[in-house]
Amino acid sequence: MRLARIPVSAVLILLGLILQVSVFGRLQLPGATPDILLLVVVGLAMVYGPSGGCLVGFSAGLLADLAPPSDHAIGRYALVLCLMGYAAGLLRPEHGRQRSVSSALLVVAAAAVASTLLYAMVGALVGDTAARHVGLGGLVISALLYDLLLAPFVVPLVMLAGRRFGRDPVTAASGDDEGGPGLGTLARYRTTREVSTGPSYKKRRVPGFAKRP
Repeated sequence: MRLARIPVSAVLILLGLILQVSVFGRLQLPGATPDILLLVVVGLAMVYGPSGGCLVGFSAGLLADLAPPSDHAIGRYALVLCLMGYAAGLLRPEHGRQRSVSSALLVVAAAAVASTLLYAMVGALVGDTAARHVGLGGLVISALLYDLLLAPFVVPLVMLAGRRFGRDPVTAASGDDEGGPGLGTLARYRTTREVSTGPSYKKRRVPGFAKRP
């Protein structure tokens, strides 16, 4: 991950965490809580690629694990967001520019469902049975609904900030601003044969050495 991307990622993660804990966490909505951090991780992963998305997801999840009022095992959410960031980075569009809103919403929907199921699965492994009492089906549906409603307002802004402020001056000047090839980026290989444009040399007869009949 390039050094220029660390400050913008840190700022976006902190803003997402503050909104999730102090605003959306206090709304007492039915079912799951809107996951702003997941949207931030998905947006940055779709710009930075799988490796950058993995690092951003792990950092965001670990910060959420340590921030109060966290009531689960440390590292649980970090594992979930790390995997979600890697998976979303694999679907990164070419040059990190999303041309279709529907494809971005599909990525968010898949991440919302997968992260909720994975979080409940990891919780079951460590003895957390809260998902059973609330109802896993209700959690998945509510998480999907909330994240899809917030995605058009969060993901494009995150991707724009990641593209604009996460560039290295050297790579931006050379035009190589790729964050590692993902499955969503088709690598095009082309073999070209350059035609020689140099002067053509013809045989010239040297005076005095002409052939005699």
